[in-house]
Amino acid sequence: MSPRESQKKATVCEVGPRDGLQMAKGIMPTEVKSRWIAAIAAAGVPEIEVGSFVPAKLVPQMADTDAIVRHAVTIPGLTVVALAPNLRGAQNAHAAGTHRVSIPVSVSEGHSRANLNRSPSEQVAEVARIVAWVRSQPRKMEVEAACSTAFGCSIDGVVPVRNVVTIAAGLAEAGVDEIALADTVGYAHPSQIHEVVRAVRAAVGEKLQGLHLHDTMGLGLANALAGLEEGIRNFDAALAGLGGCPFAPGASGNIVTEDLVFMLESMGFATGIDLPALIAARDLLREGLPDEPLHGQVPKAGIPKTFRAAA
Repeated sequence: MSPRESQKKATVCEVGPRDGLQMAKGIMPTEVKSRWIAAIAAAGVPEIEVGSFVPAKLVPQMADTDAIVRHAVTIPGLTVVALAPNLRGAQNAHAAGTHRVSIPVSVSEGHSRANLNRSPSEQVAEVARIVAWVRSQPRKMEVEAACSTAFGCSIDGVVPVRNVVTIAAGLAEAGVDEIALADTVGYAHPSQIHEVVRAVRAAVGEKLQGLHLHDTMGLGLANALAGLEEGIRNFDAALAGLGGCPFAPGASGNIVTEDLVFMLESMGFATGIDLPALIAARDLLREGLPDEPLHGQVPKAGIPKTFRAAA
């Protein structure tokens, strides 16, 4: 059992500042974004993906990622995560002080070409280069690889399970610390979560750590539950359900952090997150992006009197 996993604990990684903002119509001011991240951390969220090291001309919302990382690493107890698509991005993430870098590796050819201008196998080779470089550095930085479009693709359609297993096995061989499965476009259903998680775990064992889920078809929390049943204890989510992929047509927002925390805590899985404080962090999101629609059933309905956080 890994340090990040326990039978009655679950880890939530907030990806709103990265995945949540990359599709936003406006650009959140850096100062507000910094306060927003601090508020999320103060609510007890242990890991935050604060940005991505990508060209600003492609994703202008991420132009301030270096400054954001340098601020976020000063927050006590917070694991700071950043996305990087290539070696140069990983090197920039390392220089800024990132604790864990997440490398996207599309399983489907169409999304891989659209997102990274590489084939899936070429991206696996890039991950191997990143791992080798990171291991050569005196400062440790964890390397996570996320298998994008692992449950379907809006460009290629069905993604065979054997393809997911092949990519995951290649990433394990490349030496990554962790592997996550990403439902990039939100097409997954619970039975598929069971099938793919079992197949990948059979190939890579405990390297498989997390799920990154979107709610395009309204099955995000059902898929998270299926992941729990398969022993997954690490989940990505975005405050207010923001997010999507600029290079995956039809991809909508991530699962809502507030709703996920409510479900996990209600089921007895301790997250360490203060739900009222987490909901209050939406105020800074509204301040920074006043025109962006915010989602979430728990914030809308209010925390019920029957709610009891896990011990």
